[in-house]
Amino acid sequence: MKRVPGNRVLLEFSYAIIFSLCFALVLAGCNNSSAPPPDTLPPTAPGNLTVTAISSTQINLSWTASTDNVGVTGYKVERCSGTACSNFVQFATSTTTTYSDTGLTPSTSYSYRVRATDAAGNLSTYSNSGSASTPAPPPISVSITPVRGGVDFTQSLNFTANLQNDVTGAGVTWTSSGGSFSSPGKTTATFIAPSATGNITITATSAADSSKSATATLAVTDLTGVTTYHNDLSRDGANSHEFALTTSNVKTATFGKLFSCTVDGAIYPQPLWVANLTIGAAKHNVVLVATQHESVYLFDADASPCSTLWHVSLIDAAHGGTAGETSVPSGPTGNLVGSGYGDVTPEVGITGTPVIDPATNIVYVVSKSVIPTTNPLSFFQRLHGLDLTTGSEKLNGNAPVTISASVAGNADGGATVAFNPQYEAQRPGLALVNGVVYVAWASHEDTTPYHGWVMGFDKTSLAQTAAYNDSPNGVQGGIWMSGGAPAADANNNLYVITGNGDYDGVTDYGDSILRLSSSLSLVDSFTPSVQQTLDTNDLDLGSGGAAILVDAPTAPPGFQHLLIGGGKGPSQNGVLYVANRDNLGQYTGTDTGIVQEFALGGMVYATSAFWQNNLYIASVGGPLVAYSFSPTTAPFGSPPAPSSQSATVYDFPGATPSVSSSGTTNGIVWAIDSSLYCTPQSGGCGPAVLHAYDATNLNMELWNSSQVAGDKAGLAVKFAVPTAANGKVYIGTRGNDCSTWCSGTNPTVPGELDVYGLKPN
Repeated sequence: MKRVPGNRVLLEFSYAIIFSLCFALVLAGCNNSSAPPPDTLPPTAPGNLTVTAISSTQINLSWTASTDNVGVTGYKVERCSGTACSNFVQFATSTTTTYSDTGLTPSTSYSYRVRATDAAGNLSTYSNSGSASTPAPPPISVSITPVRGGVDFTQSLNFTANLQNDVTGAGVTWTSSGGSFSSPGKTTATFIAPSATGNITITATSAADSSKSATATLAVTDLTGVTTYHNDLSRDGANSHEFALTTSNVKTATFGKLFSCTVDGAIYPQPLWVANLTIGAAKHNVVLVATQHESVYLFDADASPCSTLWHVSLIDAAHGGTAGETSVPSGPTGNLVGSGYGDVTPEVGITGTPVIDPATNIVYVVSKSVIPTTNPLSFFQRLHGLDLTTGSEKLNGNAPVTISASVAGNADGGATVAFNPQYEAQRPGLALVNGVVYVAWASHEDTTPYHGWVMGFDKTSLAQTAAYNDSPNGVQGGIWMSGGAPAADANNNLYVITGNGDYDGVTDYGDSILRLSSSLSLVDSFTPSVQQTLDTNDLDLGSGGAAILVDAPTAPPGFQHLLIGGGKGPSQNGVLYVANRDNLGQYTGTDTGIVQEFALGGMVYATSAFWQNNLYIASVGGPLVAYSFSPTTAPFGSPPAPSSQSATVYDFPGATPSVSSSGTTNGIVWAIDSSLYCTPQSGGCGPAVLHAYDATNLNMELWNSSQVAGDKAGLAVKFAVPTAANGKVYIGTRGNDCSTWCSGTNPTVPGELDVYGLKPN
């Protein structure tokens, strides 16, 4: 058959049309589906929604997204309460599959559902619904810190309230039974103490739940300071303005070691305390200590950890020192003072307790130093008047006074006897009486020649006002008193006790109790009938502390103004003498001029404490004892017998106790066992042990620092005296390195001030 050309063209044209249509269909999808375009597809609903209550105000949601949801940009969470659903939350990420709903109401049921969304705003159908109930919130609890403590008049103290389950952060409201608050906050407040003594209750009450609160007890004291040895000029050792420390809270649960302050040498003097001292723009309660390494420190009395306000060396140029001066080496090796026994080891610098004038804030302190390279050696003793706020010299043209004196006498082979700064030991505490600073001396380890000296210095100029020597025509008669300071009466008479030395009742007064006028003239004395025996056998009357002055104005004449003091005693049994200050009794050969005398059973190297007609003392090898006092012909009974005593026995050197009380109640007797005082003469080297006793019954020990390891004190110092003030007790020690202290070869081993008190929590 013959092909027709026109038909072929038509066929090819038909094929082209069909191809074009098919191509267009391919471009259009080449399918017959009626579904909308992909960008209009809604996402698939999330699945596996779980709803979990996390707390009383939070519920967590989680779900699973379908894997075919291309283009999902987020999720919307819908919270439903009852039949109403609202509060859509838009998540801006397609990967978020969890949500925390917070700020909810406790004890409430909530339902949720979730939808997915894409960039075009298309929403999926709802997920499954889930619900959970927020539980009731745990109860709010409130605690407060500190929960106990002490402050003085107008002092401020910061309190912090700690709350648990305060879900709204409402905090607390602050109230007190006295005083005021400075800008109290939700959880912190600064309390300002009132100008009235007693206990204040501080309360922090939850603002969200007023049934929940916490309280703190704060004791307010009007004590202005412990500015002299054993608290006052009668040397009774009693602080009756202590309202924080009580017989019920001085126990291991609520009382213990709070902090320590490191110093550069052993602390022999008693720590002194002053309230509300302004330094810069801030007020501080402060504690002052002096060391044998020639340093004086002022610490914040309350800050833990320890805060040093200032520290000065009394042998630098600013305090009168010269090139090459050091503390004086002592002890069995390298000894430059004494006989080498090592009574004071390993150096001598500041030994006597300073005195503070609260009217001027001047600290009076005596230093001893040497230039060990000169031949002969150059020794110095100086009286310093330091500014309590800075430590700088403030008197005498900003310089100390170099101590010197001479009196008429033939003891040195001439017409006068001169003060020797090498052999004289300034051990007794200083006394400030009616504008005069009194300083007394004995010797280092009985090295002759020495005498008992007392000198007076004007408190403003430091000019010497008078000088007295108790053996100008003899030898010795040192005024030791185991660190005790001269006592003084209302007429500004001074009382001191002398040690072994010559006695003639005219110029020389070894082993005697002396009454000196303010101009240091001898006015009266008592010398026991056994004076010669005491002198021959080294049984110093003056080993005991300064006389305790007791006044009983309603007593019969002869018993209204008493003095109590003692020493080693015949046969080393220790003797306390009670004398009439209006007539001490002189020397009669029979002691008939004395009011009373009795043996303690051990030598006395201590100053007694006196509180509420009770006398407290610990002689060598005996317990701490209390004697009841009544102003009669036998003030301490006939025969005298302790009214109570401690179970603890105090080995050498016994103990000088202090007393704290809230007036006539809550009496606590504080005593330091310093028998392991770390010199070649001691029985060993170990920590000081601070003891606390009920003052009404010494058999009731309340607490001691050896009961809990964390309360252990530093190494002991002989004749240490505790200072109780404002809820705390301060004691001086040698630090904690026995190996170097015991060898006596390293005088720069740090010492330590230990601070005990009410635990803040």
